Amino acid sequence: MKCLIIIPAYNEEKNIVRVVEELQNQYPQYEYVVINDGSSDNTAKICRKNGYNLIDLPVNLGLAGAFQTGLKYAYIKKYDCAIQFDADGQHRPEFIGAMIKKIEEGYDIVIGSRFVEKKKPKSMRMLGSALISTAMRITTRCKVKDPTSGMRMFSKNMIKEFALSLNYGPEPDTISFLLKQGATITEVQADMEERIEGESYLTLGRSITYMARMLISILFIQNFRKRKSR
Repeated sequence: MKCLIIIPAYNEEKNIVRVVEELQNQYPQYEYVVINDGSSDNTAKICRKNGYNLIDLPVNLGLAGAFQTGLKYAYIKKYDCAIQFDADGQHRPEFIGAMIKKIEEGYDIVIGSRFVEKKKPKSMRMLGSALISTAMRITTRCKVKDPTSGMRMFSKNMIKEFALSLNYGPEPDTISFLLKQGATITEVQADMEERIEGESYLTLGRSITYMARMLISILFIQNFRKRKSR
């Protein structure tokens, strides 16, 4: 199965070499593309210097726009599945194989989950994650243990869905919408690393805002969302 690793990168000059070279050296069976999301640092320059497969966006589109760019690329190149993979080094490639197997079994969406075999720790962020899980279960009848995990893999049908539709961000509310439309989902255990270099966009304040936005969207807004006919 032909799988594309999509690496959205915004100001990741301190991490991008480590992330890409681990993939190239230890997991050459997977193809990748770095989506430089209008970085103001040397991310794009480093990628070009090292000959990485790069799509260089001239402006910052945010995660949704950068990932959708990668999925359009995957759609054009006819990949069988594609995975969102963080440029900060938190996602670990050794779990990709297990995720691909689930796509081969027929699932549309596979989440690299921290909580298939482990319990969620007690924190404000994990409380928000638990609330999103509950909202998704209420609205879709699907149990998703780690809805905020960014390590998400999509089937060929889902690649087309994202590539040809506007405003399909890789977030829990879109996942919830797709589940209500009949998409199938599963999770595999995937451990995550802590960020080594650089600063995360998600401060405590932004995390609270994000969780609140996702809850409102899942519980209310998604009921009015329309899906394009294919």
